Order: sequence, then C-alpha cells, then structure tokens
Amino acid sequence: MSADQTLAFDPDCHIFTGCGFPAPGLHTFLYEPIATVGSFEFTKPMLLALLSSIVVVGFFWAAFAKPKLVPGKMQMIGEAGYDFVRRGIVYEIIGKKDGEKYVPLMVSLFFFVWIMNLWSIIPLAQFPVTSLIAFPAGLALMVYVLWVGLTFKKHGFVGGWKNILGYDKSLGAILPLIMLLEFFSNLIIRPFTHAVRLFANMFAGHLLIVMFSLATWYLMNGLGFAYAGASFVMVIIMTAFELFIQAVQAYVFVLLASSYVQGALSEHH
Repeated sequence: MSADQTLAFDPDCHIFTGCGFPAPGLHTFLYEPIATVGSFEFTKPMLLALLSSIVVVGFFWAAFAKPKLVPGKMQMIGEAGYDFVRRGIVYEIIGKKDGEKYVPLMVSLFFFVWIMNLWSIIPLAQFPVTSLIAFPAGLALMVYVLWVGLTFKKHGFVGGWKNILGYDKSLGAILPLIMLLEFFSNLIIRPFTHAVRLFANMFAGHLLIVMFSLATWYLMNGLGFAYAGASFVMVIIMTAFELFIQAVQAYVFVLLASSYVQGALSEHH
C-alpha cells in the first residue's frame, strides 16, 4: 500500500472542483508502520491496543491500590464497573458459586474491548482497534481455548465430547445429525461468529463516520455548503450512536464468553 493510498486525502479536493469524492475503503484501515524491527512492523492499531492495556491496568491499579472503607471517586467508579460485570453478566450467566473465579477475566475482557472500541472517537487516535479482525479473533481464540479446556476438565474426554456434540439418547434417529450440526456449530462457527460480531460492528461504524466526515469537507464549496451541514449532523449522530454500540459490543462479547464458560460447566450442552 503506497503512501498516497492511506487515510490522508487532498484537502483541496471539493465538489465542483473537478475531483471525485475520496470515498473511504479498506485503505482506511491500513497504516504505515511506526517502527520496523526485521520483518515485524509496529503499527498505530498495535500502539492503541497496548495503550488500552495500560489504561485498563492503570485505572484499576489506581482505583484499588489503596482501597478505603469510604471509597473515593476513583475507587467508586472502579467498584461500579467491576460490580456491573460481576453481577450483571457473570453471576447472571454462570452463577455466583461457579462464576466468581471468572470475574477478573470477564472484567478485564469487558474494559479492554470497550477501551479498544472507544479509540474511534478519541482525537488523534480516531480508530477502533477491534475494526481489525486480528484483535477480536485473538480474544475469541482465548475464550475458545478456555471453553474447550474447561469442558474436558469438567467432564473428562468422553463426557467432554458429549457436551460439545450435544449427545442426548432421547433424540433417537436424528441424534447423528444433531451431533454433526453441533460439531460444526461449536468448534467452527462459534469462535468465528464471536470474533466477527465485534469486528463487523466496529468496522462498519468507523467506515460510516469516516465517510460522513470526508463528505462534510468535500461538500464545503459553492452550493455544496447547503449539504455539508446535513453531512456534519450525520457525523454527530453517528458518533453518538457509535458510543452506544461500543459499549454494547463489549457487553455482548463478554456475555457470550460467560455463556460459553457456563456451557462448559453445565451437565448438558
């Protein structure tokens, strides 16, 4: 990808000046490396993912490093966020007894995904890390390995396969078909959809914001000013909507992760 195909565009390009609309595309999600070590390229999305980790760890460290009986503002916010995931997701899906040990993981996942999403509307960053499939896929793979590992640890080798394949003798003649469907559903489709659901929403949201932002600038010429205002309003609307979607997608990702853990611990798939 050459430099002239990156997110940057010609600031002198407006409607009625003879240049076409610089429509965003896949090149919008590509960045020149910040640093290169051998064949390894360190890019802006990687930096934002690293910063996301630092933000999450730093926030909770600051909130709970010296907990007080009467919490300060930082501790209060930290407790509210932690309790939201613990009671609103983990306890509801896995249960209090079995779910307590998985609360730290789910809290970390929720806030890590949320912060990576939030970069989309942060000045200078303006890019949701999860709009690159590699990041949701990596997190989904981690949840997938946890789910498979817990399934066989809980039920043993034979019992684990029965759990994964939905083995139920009462199904009679259709049992082989059900087991085949469950095999593909759980071992192939499940991790794929877990990653793609997050990726697709962030990809589409970012593309729309970029499109309306570029359109606002492109239309700021001559009669185009009449339409530039409408395009700018759409930028505001899409940004507000994206704020909502960013939180929802973090919630859904952790909700599904908790449901997979619950399925691994239950007696029947």
